[in-house]
Amino acid sequence: MRLPGGGLIDRTAPVGFSFDGRSYRGFKGDTLASALIANDVEIVGRSFKYHRPRGIFTAGSHEPNALVTIGRGSGQEPNARATMVELHEGLQAFGQNAWPNLEFDLLAVNDLVSRFLGAGFYYKTFMWPEKFWEKLYEPLIRRAAGLGQLSPEDTAIKYEKAYAFCDLLVIGGGPAGLMAAWVAAQAGADVVLADEDIRLGGQLNGESYELGGRSAPEWAADMVARLAELENVRLMPRTAVTGAYDQGTYGAFERLAPDVTAREGAPMACFWRIVAKRAILATGALERPVAFQNNDKPGVMLSGAMRTYANRWRVAPARQIAVFCNNLDGHRTAADLQAAGLKVTALVDARPDAKTDLDVPFFAGARVSGVRGGGQVEAITIQGVGFEEKFQTEALAVSGGWNPSVHLSSHMGARPQWDEAISAFLPAPDAIPGMQACGAANGIFSTHAVLKSGAEAAVSALQDLGLKAPDYDVAAAEDSAYDIEPLWVVEGKGRAWLDFQNDVTVKDVRQSAQENFRSVEHMKRYTTQGMAPDQGKNSNINALAVLAGATGESIPDTGTTTYRPPFVPVPIGAMGAGGSGTGFAPQRHTTSHHASLKRKAPMIEAGFWYRPSYFPAKGEKTWRQSCDREVTMVRENLGVCDVSTLGKIDVQGPDAAAFLDFLYTSKMSKLKLGRVRYGLMLREDGFVMDDGTCARLGEQHYLVTTTTAAAGQVMRHFEFAHQCLRPDWDVRFVSATEQWAQFAIAGPRSLELIGDLLGASFDIANWPFMSCGAVSIGDVSARLFRISFSGEMGWELAVPARFGSALFDALVEGAEALGGGPYGMEALNVLRIEKGFITHAEIDGRVTMHDLGMSGMMSPSKDFIGKAMAARPGLVDPQRGQLIGLKAEGSVKQLIAGSHLFAPGAEPVRENSQGYISSVGYSPTLGRMVGLGFLQNGLQRHGEKVRMIEHLSGVSATCEVVPPIQFDPEGGRMRD
Repeated sequence: MRLPGGGLIDRTAPVGFSFDGRSYRGFKGDTLASALIANDVEIVGRSFKYHRPRGIFTAGSHEPNALVTIGRGSGQEPNARATMVELHEGLQAFGQNAWPNLEFDLLAVNDLVSRFLGAGFYYKTFMWPEKFWEKLYEPLIRRAAGLGQLSPEDTAIKYEKAYAFCDLLVIGGGPAGLMAAWVAAQAGADVVLADEDIRLGGQLNGESYELGGRSAPEWAADMVARLAELENVRLMPRTAVTGAYDQGTYGAFERLAPDVTAREGAPMACFWRIVAKRAILATGALERPVAFQNNDKPGVMLSGAMRTYANRWRVAPARQIAVFCNNLDGHRTAADLQAAGLKVTALVDARPDAKTDLDVPFFAGARVSGVRGGGQVEAITIQGVGFEEKFQTEALAVSGGWNPSVHLSSHMGARPQWDEAISAFLPAPDAIPGMQACGAANGIFSTHAVLKSGAEAAVSALQDLGLKAPDYDVAAAEDSAYDIEPLWVVEGKGRAWLDFQNDVTVKDVRQSAQENFRSVEHMKRYTTQGMAPDQGKNSNINALAVLAGATGESIPDTGTTTYRPPFVPVPIGAMGAGGSGTGFAPQRHTTSHHASLKRKAPMIEAGFWYRPSYFPAKGEKTWRQSCDREVTMVRENLGVCDVSTLGKIDVQGPDAAAFLDFLYTSKMSKLKLGRVRYGLMLREDGFVMDDGTCARLGEQHYLVTTTTAAAGQVMRHFEFAHQCLRPDWDVRFVSATEQWAQFAIAGPRSLELIGDLLGASFDIANWPFMSCGAVSIGDVSARLFRISFSGEMGWELAVPARFGSALFDALVEGAEALGGGPYGMEALNVLRIEKGFITHAEIDGRVTMHDLGMSGMMSPSKDFIGKAMAARPGLVDPQRGQLIGLKAEGSVKQLIAGSHLFAPGAEPVRENSQGYISSVGYSPTLGRMVGLGFLQNGLQRHGEKVRMIEHLSGVSATCEVVPPIQFDPEGGRMRD
């Protein structure tokens, strides 16, 4: 079915491909759809519900029928639109939703019982018998759901993401978009021109008329070439702008060319975030069908698509074609088909006063009421005033008018507005801030007027950008008026189809109204009209008109369904490009990372960071041996630990103190210069969010530390509190976590190491417990904090990150000379459990200050976030779980984190649980396991016995409830 000569294909470059296991040939420049038409492949898919045969219907991304699976195995991509798949050597495509194959689909039996499967049947049928749902209905629905199938193998398809910034984003590369981009580029604006087609030019690539004395495709190609030469223009073919978002941000999905994707390791597509100061919507218009009997037959195609296939790709679905229209577009198609050597068997125009100069059988004021044929179209029935005739034909081109592509203009909530003159919806003015519509997207259909509209939109955008518009000329082009006679349905016997993929008929929509699903949104869900691939692009306006007729409302009063992003399907893998592996969980390394690896320390994830679990010594075979040694080393000598991962927020400004008072439960404004205070902050609901320290480095300068896990959450909390709750306060803050490397030096001999490192200028008398200040290590400025997370005399020394690696080496070398060394997360955890210090194992979002026994830290003399909600009776109830320590007694000495606590003798079921264990570890210092947990009224139950039960491992143990601090409860070791 390839037509001779011409077109925008390269006949010197044949391309081999396969469809459903059969081999075919096309040419470079073909799409899969045009190549299938050229090879006389009639059936390309099956509909979802009734499995009716489907042929190619459009020439663009709104294709409802030709959904195919590309490839097999790990590179399998389902639900690709054949109209958008670029033909390339070795392409493998397969039909979908059919078994065993497209031509002989056993599931087509559904069509024979379609009278029982009408709209809403599932709502009525699957409610009874009640017990059938779980064992019969749901399994059947799940097996039938979906169109294509994902590969069971791990995908080999790669995607990437990218960002772009520009003065002007032109959405659509047709005549309006090309003209807008040219005018804006001449003014010096930074322009991005994006279009979903392989070739820029839009509908011009499928037309035969002239612009400025040249053919439409030649004019478009020349304009593209001139734009490509400009440094301030980025041309993005194969790129669909998928969504419009706040502050001039647009999502765009770019499919890469086959010669790019064929390279080893190359991605298949890229998802863009484009930020534009201004945007022009030049997305054109989508031709709509007319509903009549059997209008879903293979061989029925949109008029503009039929013309495009004939002109651009030089293919036709048949040699004898009829045309049915209610506007001038059908006449243009008939003329081009006739010029291509095809026989136009009939031109049917629903407008009574329509005329034609073509030498074809012409019927004005008539309508096609039905299609006849087995698989393909064989004949049509034409009805007019006082007559009905059948015409033999092999295909039918249909044009019910054009719908401006308003989808993107509706992505921020604006509703399109009905225009009676064109019988279609237009974008609402100022629907998207900074974006204006032009050309066919704004209801302008003559080529000359479209060019002029694009240029005027560019001039308006340039004025907003503060740039002077250049002089420009608009090429001479066809300038015919758009005359349309609204026609949605041709009444008659048989099923007239609206949504070809979901098998929704005119009868279904009318039934929806009869059963009181009269809202357009209710109708959509009752009938599934416009869902899935269609998304209302082909069927929406016709369905609205049918619903309006059934309810007695006008079309604008009936309204439209909600248009949401994405405009075209986007693989989830593309939206989340880079979000797998380390992209999903980034690896953040401390400055001591390589030094830890050299010491063969296993690394574990802590938040987004990788930290050493323990440092194995020679002869140690288990982690417990290393952990016990490191704990003992800190308790008896000294140890060094990298604590750089703690969140660090630098807070400055006249209102910094008041701001920190507002965030923390304690009064940070009373903190003296050079001192540190421990504090907790609450969420607005009164539960503990995080704990940490606050150091006062200057009169208006504070440094806040957070836990490693909650650093990002706390930073967001700071931002919210400032922007939304206290925007009037003069305070600034910034995350400094990665700018400073910080190391803990803990143990009885830690003072010796600090003294050796800082030299004679260091005076311990000026460094009491919980003090801070600036120090120098040679020529390097540093910060020293006397704080402890181990319960021993402790220090934390911070230097700019670039000195971190060197400082860690020096500290470890000095510690080893004094009999100490580095210690990891396992030992750090044991040390803090012995002292009853909490981490996010305890403050997991469900506990309060009262639960922790820290209600005394809630200042009564000031307000702070969460104060009022924390006082709710339910949050101060003593029967809530309260923080306790635990030690095992009896023959089983094991404690297991996550275990539940029960009264002795109580049945170990959920209703009897009195608490749980949050943290455990073996203490070589105490010679037993130590644990922290929460127990009902736990503060008053010290000395009682409870039963620990861990059902998964079958372990149970008797435990004594003890205070959380099980080592050095007076705290003398860290204060002296």
